[in-house]
Amino acid sequence: MQEKEHDLVVIGGGPGGYVAAIRAAQLGMDVACVDENPALGGTCLRVGCIPSKALLESSYRLHAAEHTFASQGIQVGDISLDLNKMLEHKDGIVKTLTGGIKSLLKKNKVAVYQGRGKLTGANHVEVTGATEAKLTAKNILLATGSTPTIFPSIEVDYDKIGTSTTALSYPEVPKKLVVIGAGVIGLELGSVWSRLGSEVILLEAADRLLPMVDAEISRLAQRTFEKQGLKFQFGTFVESAKVEGDGCVVYLKEGEPITADRVLLSVGRAPCTKNLGLEELGVELDNHGFVQVDPNYQSSLPGLYAIGDCIGGAMLAHKASEEGIACVEKIAGQHAEVHYDKIPSVIYTHPEIAWVGQTEEELKEAGIAYRKGACPFGAIGRARSMGDIDGKVKILADEKTDRILGVHIMGANAGELIAEAVAAMQFGASSEDIAKTCHAHPTLAEAMLEAALAVDKRAIHC
Repeated sequence: MQEKEHDLVVIGGGPGGYVAAIRAAQLGMDVACVDENPALGGTCLRVGCIPSKALLESSYRLHAAEHTFASQGIQVGDISLDLNKMLEHKDGIVKTLTGGIKSLLKKNKVAVYQGRGKLTGANHVEVTGATEAKLTAKNILLATGSTPTIFPSIEVDYDKIGTSTTALSYPEVPKKLVVIGAGVIGLELGSVWSRLGSEVILLEAADRLLPMVDAEISRLAQRTFEKQGLKFQFGTFVESAKVEGDGCVVYLKEGEPITADRVLLSVGRAPCTKNLGLEELGVELDNHGFVQVDPNYQSSLPGLYAIGDCIGGAMLAHKASEEGIACVEKIAGQHAEVHYDKIPSVIYTHPEIAWVGQTEEELKEAGIAYRKGACPFGAIGRARSMGDIDGKVKILADEKTDRILGVHIMGANAGELIAEAVAAMQFGASSEDIAKTCHAHPTLAEAMLEAALAVDKRAIHC
């Protein structure tokens, strides 16, 4: 077993870990990155963000060819699905990007150890697996991510009943798919298989779709997704699910059992903090297993830091990356800060849903007086020319100062459009600042302009 000393050892090669490792190397540190998977990139790249977006894009193109091309004068003849080819395309994208991360780490002279990292003492990490090593470092950074939450009453076999990872590689299109949980992952993967031909039913314990989303946008999203064929059952509590015969049965607390060909369990994620040696070293965790850290991302054990999903908060890849950079810059003695109130969220359905800042409900609860401006995409020429008129842009601004408090978008390319709102809020902009910024015509971004104008009741086109 080799022994090696580094300035920083990062455990986890996902979007928090590998980004932190590269930034630390740029700052002059001798850095090691430990991950047991030979393909770096973590859950996000291997079995999360990237492969799901590949399937979302491919399935949407198939759906468009089947349902909208003809209305635009495009005749394509018989259309068929080659699922194996679609899955190969998805896997090829993942392979390319994981290889790119490997090259980036090599370029930045980050030592990579393939194996499972475990703390054996303060400043000590033991690596077991493909690589056997004992590492010593003044600083250790945990970026171990999260894993799908599994309920004991759901008999997950990772085939008929599985998690998001399973749903990325179904060998055939299920005739009927039950999704337990109508959150971000459930909606995205439910959309994929619905477009490919499945009857998709989403069971949600909450009384509405996406409780964390602005309620007005949530209601609009539900109507839109129902038109697309997705079926929702709200206020529905699942007692158990099991494989029976060639299919599955989902048993509800109230109501008749639901049979399906496959079941997707999508009820959140839990931190990957077990079997890392944390309990043995007395590292403080909360009741859910999240590492407790101070504003510098340092745990209760001196020299041990943690970022990303394993410390809680928004479980987003870009949040983990921001924390990773901030953490290593703080270790290097620099000033760094993550503005948590300005981290955007995106749901990659079609249309997309994106938001940053506070919702109307949060502002009302906090007693903050605000003004609202909105513009439907149907009023925007570019959206009309694309045939993507569902949704709207909604801007919430402080009643007295006009400073932007929140922006909520449902519509085509919402994930790209939200960047303007994030940048504006980062600089403390007012809705008037956006209203006085020239936006190119014809573009979808004009919906942002019109919504900003609408805050002051002077919209031109809506």
